Amino acid sequence: MRHWLIGLAALVAAPAAAQQDVQSLAGRWTVDLRPSPSAPAYTQPMVLSIGDGGVVTGSFYNSEIEDGLAALSNGRTCFAFRTSDGTAPYQSSGCLVGDRVVGQTWSEGRRFLLAWTADRAR
Repeated sequence: MRHWLIGLAALVAAPAAAQQDVQSLAGRWTVDLRPSPSAPAYTQPMVLSIGDGGVVTGSFYNSEIEDGLAALSNGRTCFAFRTSDGTAPYQSSGCLVGDRVVGQTWSEGRRFLLAWTADRAR
C-alpha cells in the first residue's frame, strides 16, 4: 500500500513541477537576431507570459503572440508560438538552456529560417 501512495504522490506532484519549469520561461527577454556571430548586434524584445496549461501570451518583435504553448518535453523546457507582420505568419520556438533561450524563427512569407538566442532583459 505504501508504494502505491508514493507513486500517487509522484503523479500528483509531476504536473506541478512541470508547470514550475515552464514558468521559468516567463519574463522579458532580449533576442539576438544576428544572422552570424560576426554580424553587428541586432536585438529585439520578447515578453513571455505563461498561463494555465502552458498557454503562452506576450509579444515578440513588437507583434502579439498567437497560439503559444510551453511544455516540459524530454527534460527540456520549450515553447512555440506564431506571430505576424501583417503580411505573413512567423513560427518561432525555443528551449531554455541554462539561463538562455536557444530558438529559431521560420518566416513562411519571407522564406527564411533564423536561429537565435535570447537572454533575460536587464
